[in-house]
Amino acid sequence: MQFQHVVELVGTAVDAAGVATIVVGTVVASVLAALGLAHRRADVYSDYRRRLGRSILLGLEFLVAGDIIRTVAVSPTYASVGVLALIVAIRTFLSFSLELEITGRWPWQKTVDVNAGARPAR
Repeated sequence: MQFQHVVELVGTAVDAAGVATIVVGTVVASVLAALGLAHRRADVYSDYRRRLGRSILLGLEFLVAGDIIRTVAVSPTYASVGVLALIVAIRTFLSFSLELEITGRWPWQKTVDVNAGARPAR
């Protein structure tokens, strides 16, 4: 096997892992939401959105990695690197938007520690 063929297969496998992550995450989030509705939980919608968003974010990370593997290792031309940069920029914007939707803050903002001033229990 040639190196380029192996890299193409690895890139395709990473892409498949990204798609599988999104699909499995969607199924799991949907099943958990259905169970929550059956038990009449009040926060089903927000939990569903959070789980679904996390699976999409993780899947996007795999898809970006697959694109990078194939573009840089297989065909590193200026045109392919430019297309890769555009794809990464779009997916980064999507990741930031999803992160804002899930957590209510941008990825670079610190989390607020509600126990910051609390004393440890003795």
